[in-house]
Amino acid sequence: MVSDTIANGRNLFESATICDLTLPFSNGLSGREDALEKFFANGISFVSLTVGDDANGTGATIHNLADVREMVRLRSERMVFVRSVADIRAAKREGKLAVGFHFQGSNALEANPNLVALFYELGVRHMLLVYNQMNAAASGCHERVDAGLSRYGLRLIAEMNRVGMLVDCTHTGYRATMEIMEASTAPVIFSHSNARAIWDHERNITDDQALACAKTGGIIGVNGVGKFLSERGTAEADDLLAHILYYADLVGPSHIALGMDHVYYLEQHYKTVASKPETWPKGYPPPPWHYFTPEKVPELTEALLRKGFSDHDAIGILGENFLRVAEQVWQ
Repeated sequence: MVSDTIANGRNLFESATICDLTLPFSNGLSGREDALEKFFANGISFVSLTVGDDANGTGATIHNLADVREMVRLRSERMVFVRSVADIRAAKREGKLAVGFHFQGSNALEANPNLVALFYELGVRHMLLVYNQMNAAASGCHERVDAGLSRYGLRLIAEMNRVGMLVDCTHTGYRATMEIMEASTAPVIFSHSNARAIWDHERNITDDQALACAKTGGIIGVNGVGKFLSERGTAEADDLLAHILYYADLVGPSHIALGMDHVYYLEQHYKTVASKPETWPKGYPPPPWHYFTPEKVPELTEALLRKGFSDHDAIGILGENFLRVAEQVWQ
């Protein structure tokens, strides 16, 4: 029976459109070309790259967009930049890695909501309003006060809904997430957020946040960062599975996705976190930290089947749930 599960898991992995909603790809990260190659080599179908964040303004972000587009173009025999779900499916058929874009924070707009449409045209398909701290749009999950959304934040949501950009509540304060989900006229996502009921960390989300997300028709991407998975900080298939099982009971398997958030620039990341205590104020144990890598996705697929998920539900978690929501929102 174990061997049957492994064989079925491998077959399902190979046939499924595997989507990862979060791979950090901001300016200056070490080894990002190698990381992209790793996703292709390990059979991931689609990965969304963080090409903008709250640490960079409009100019630096546009330069990064251009550089990453060129990086993908130079690998056109095995990777392709995509704008639609149809493009992702075509890439899967051709055996190529589909690459998309998102922002972790809205500071790249420099408080100009008209830039939402421009960045959408450049390929940005989902955006967090804020990253951990407070900005002009909202309060982050690690902010001293839970101030919710600003009027500007409400304008951003309306504009994102208008152009078809998914609103992402990850890294966002509790009150702001609830106000976002009330204000949005389209499904809302948490691209890489784990269950706070499993591990009580400020970066994880509560049951009512998850339920509100599902009520919008959205999805929650289970995150592969060990320090957000459990007290022991490991990042193996069973660690992710614990959160998947919890969400499946809470909101149903059709609202679950993957947002692995693979960190490949380890020493650089440790130094950045240590230098910015306001952004990462507490709840972060000393390194080394552990991260779920693309090589482990086949094992996760087997684990889903072992725990009784149907092929349909497993394929949904691996990518089809995200593609359903993207097809509904993207224009």
